[in-house]
Amino acid sequence: MARNVLSAPHFQDENAAFAYVESHLWPNGPKCPFCGSGERVGRLAGKTTRPGLHKCYECKKPFTVRMGTIFESSHLPLHLWLQVIHLMCASKKGISTRQIQRLLRCSMKTAWFLTHRIREIMKPAEGSKLGGEGNTVEADENFLTNSRHTRKRRGASGNAHCVAVLSLVERGGNTRSMRIDGANMHQIKSALWRNVDPKSRLVTDGAQAYRSTVPLYASKHQWVDHSKEYVTDGDVHTNTLEDFFSVFKRGMVGTYQHVSERHLDRYLAEFDFRQNTRERLGVNDVMRSEIALAGAVGKRLTYQTTSDQAPPF
Repeated sequence: MARNVLSAPHFQDENAAFAYVESHLWPNGPKCPFCGSGERVGRLAGKTTRPGLHKCYECKKPFTVRMGTIFESSHLPLHLWLQVIHLMCASKKGISTRQIQRLLRCSMKTAWFLTHRIREIMKPAEGSKLGGEGNTVEADENFLTNSRHTRKRRGASGNAHCVAVLSLVERGGNTRSMRIDGANMHQIKSALWRNVDPKSRLVTDGAQAYRSTVPLYASKHQWVDHSKEYVTDGDVHTNTLEDFFSVFKRGMVGTYQHVSERHLDRYLAEFDFRQNTRERLGVNDVMRSEIALAGAVGKRLTYQTTSDQAPPF
């Protein structure tokens, strides 16, 4: 029987956890977060010295690898942080806050805030567009009806009580999902313009909102007629997105159940991250966790800025 991955030293021992995080965030050695120096830095040791403590002899300030990361100011031991990062990266449909609470034996507030901090490091870098010359991008929208905080929008009909989510996938590349204020022509056209290279070949369903994008993508826009028996015409299909939606919807309805619109973007980033680092691309659970850990720098959240309400259990 294979050894449980969570029995690895950095998941069980605090000193080993600091050594593990330092090796990933400080590959060239410790660097002072205050003055940026890495020349005159020493590790402090002693019976009463907390794990991972260093001192910069340029600015005379102590620090640990937690500073400037999602771990800063957290009272939760670092090895427990690493456990949760691994569990969230390894769980295809996500892992609930209550399950994290039971595993860590912590408060619901701590578990809820912890998972949102981790979702923050899963967010992709901004700026790049999907697709490009010779590449195909699929676009489709989904509607979430399981949010107890969703309000009916004035003038809305049909999916009035739903939250619209637009997902884009570059075939052979990344998936990107975003919340939009209704699946209408203006919202979809704006989202496509911001996220999809106009030189791309765009494949969507036949909704009128997508047909309005023809001026953006000229003759490179093709759509699927879902009213027909078959939804695949050669390579004109949105099956790549349908596969993603099948996992996404089971996770949102079965695992998370109640998600506030305010925090939906982080949940979308979580599912996109796992999709973009899936095993089919040669990324295993350990590698995925290491990729997430690499994004921990500069993404600190505070509870005050994360929540304006009681945690949605």
